[in-house]
Amino acid sequence: MVIWRPFATRSEQSAALADAVAAALDDALDRVPRPLLAVSGGTSPRAFLARLGMLPLAWEQVDITLADDRWLPPDHADSNARLVAETLLAGAATARWLPLVDMAAKPKVHVRMLNDTWTHGAPSVCVLGMGEDGHTASLFADAPQWPHVNTTDDRFVLVQPAQAPYLRVSWSLAGLREAGRCFLQIQGVAKRAVFEAAQSADQDNAISRLIHSEGVTLDVFWSEE
Repeated sequence: MVIWRPFATRSEQSAALADAVAAALDDALDRVPRPLLAVSGGTSPRAFLARLGMLPLAWEQVDITLADDRWLPPDHADSNARLVAETLLAGAATARWLPLVDMAAKPKVHVRMLNDTWTHGAPSVCVLGMGEDGHTASLFADAPQWPHVNTTDDRFVLVQPAQAPYLRVSWSLAGLREAGRCFLQIQGVAKRAVFEAAQSADQDNAISRLIHSEGVTLDVFWSEE
């Protein structure tokens, strides 16, 4: 199921999304000891993440991770971990941070260990983005790992996109389907068209596969600009 929430500006979208995610986390705090929040990187969520971190929540009881990250040091300009540190964690400093990347390990070994040792459960709240190719998190249909991504029950996958830089660690489709609340933040008419096409028919991309998954509700926050 899709819930569509349109906004005229990114500022309005970011504010409304921050309030909605905070409310979802507050609700989760009534049900589980430590809710897990998974957020996304890129340029679009910066304002949302900064605003969310300033909202009054029991952050000391919340775990924060990423929907995906590039295999880069956490201080690299293109690291999603760096974005979260500069925005969300700048306000929510008492939350527990759970990175997806460990540069001291070999990527394949690290992802295998994540799948074997992850004890934090599925995200209580997940906030995703989407590319114009229909990828979400780092689940790229042009990656050689795409057939595995489509079928695995593992929560975490290693992905090397063909048309985008960097090796990635990502929650899998199976992992995203476990999320308690799933939000999507997108902007512009082009991405709206991509999303509506993915919704209208099952396509060979991650956002379409997620939309058409049984039991998954996507709460879509879209802004025109």
